[in-house]
Amino acid sequence: MTRKKIVAATGCPTGIAHTFMAAEALKKAAEKLDIDIKVETHGQVGIENGLTEEDIREADGVIVAADKDVNTDRFHGKRLVEVPVSRGIRGPEDLINQILNEEAPVHKVRGQSSSEASSTACKEKNAPSKANGGKKWAHTIYKNLMNGVSHMLPFVVGGGVLIALSFLFGIYSADPNHEQYNEFAAFLKNVGGLSFSLLVPILAAFIAESIARRPGLVVGFIGGLLADQGGAGFLGGILAGFAAGYIIILLQKLLTKMPKSLDGLKSIFLYPVIGIFLIGAVMVPLMVPVQGLNEGLMSFLSSVQTTSPLMLGIIVGAMCGFDMGGPFNKAAYVTGTALLAQGNLYFMAGVSAACIAPPLIIAFATVFFRRYFTKEERNAGMVNFILGGTHITEGAIPFAAKNPVIVLPIIMLGSSIAAVMTYLFGVQVPAPHGGFLVLPVVTGAFQWILSILVGSIIGAVIYGLYRKRIAKNTPIEE
Repeated sequence: MTRKKIVAATGCPTGIAHTFMAAEALKKAAEKLDIDIKVETHGQVGIENGLTEEDIREADGVIVAADKDVNTDRFHGKRLVEVPVSRGIRGPEDLINQILNEEAPVHKVRGQSSSEASSTACKEKNAPSKANGGKKWAHTIYKNLMNGVSHMLPFVVGGGVLIALSFLFGIYSADPNHEQYNEFAAFLKNVGGLSFSLLVPILAAFIAESIARRPGLVVGFIGGLLADQGGAGFLGGILAGFAAGYIIILLQKLLTKMPKSLDGLKSIFLYPVIGIFLIGAVMVPLMVPVQGLNEGLMSFLSSVQTTSPLMLGIIVGAMCGFDMGGPFNKAAYVTGTALLAQGNLYFMAGVSAACIAPPLIIAFATVFFRRYFTKEERNAGMVNFILGGTHITEGAIPFAAKNPVIVLPIIMLGSSIAAVMTYLFGVQVPAPHGGFLVLPVVTGAFQWILSILVGSIIGAVIYGLYRKRIAKNTPIEE
């Protein structure tokens, strides 16, 4: 009997941990179910183990566990299960069984015949992906947003760290009129600032690209520039990205009756010319209200930070610890980077502390209560010291996934304590990523480390006691 074959694609906004954890979970589940599987990963370095036309043609079905665009058009005519990346980690067997039991719907792309499906397997399509029914709007919108965030992050991290490094030479080291001026520091700040200045345009461009493929890219980028220059900030960039994507979709519908021979003219001339004009017509009138909304949000967060650090810390800690790299975590992180770009170094300090704490909670628990963890868990716990120290929150997910109802509140508590103490101490972190690697540029570095350690150790003790209690009923297998 021929073994069933499934292909899959995984991807998360940062492309660091969730992507590969989901891929590994799917491979293990397929091995257990005696199924052949090939998983394509969309990580931060790009596409790895890419699916070929032959792979897709021979597959009995497709699993897409992703929070970013992975070009599902190429799976036209195949049974497709499309879920958030977290589902790929938590329930891989269920996803595979949906294919085996033929419960998954057949994926259809509007305007594409079955004969065209294989020819587009590894190519970009100008037409947007349109599944008939079954596609959840909330996940689709989130996936489009996260596609923008995932492409924006390298610009934010690279630029932010360079700007932070320039401060090592002095707070005013990039000012040619100040006695602290250093030419190399000025170079670092200028180059880093240029990277940081692309935050909003890149965000908007790749939201639009996720919606409308390549034609949306240029229109989204221009919309993002308009939002940035108009002072509408990242909220304006999000609006510009979605507006640009759906403007291109509208143009594609309006121009469908044009001769096929003019497809090239549409892509290189009509879409960019009309699209840029329309995004300008949409964004310019919206600049004033969106700018006001953006400034109001930033002002509110800044005021809460100074007047009620306890409340802000609890909110930030709960968001970062709740889904560890998911939508709530990313919402706090993106807000932090946006405030960082506007000179607010305090908010990101709490976000970073809350993101570093979860893997350290796990790591300390496996050290303090080692007899209540398996050898495999203890090894993973040691790795979490490295992951936590470098701001990679996702290392805690495998432990939380075993009993999220109990473990997630513990992690949220530890993260909240770390964030609250960070805000109370008034710590400033000028870099959006890097964890303890950016300690030399942190204002209040000792207090920041103390805050993170206190939150992590309290969470670790509570988690360890929980593991001790359940070990009485379930002996630990080495």
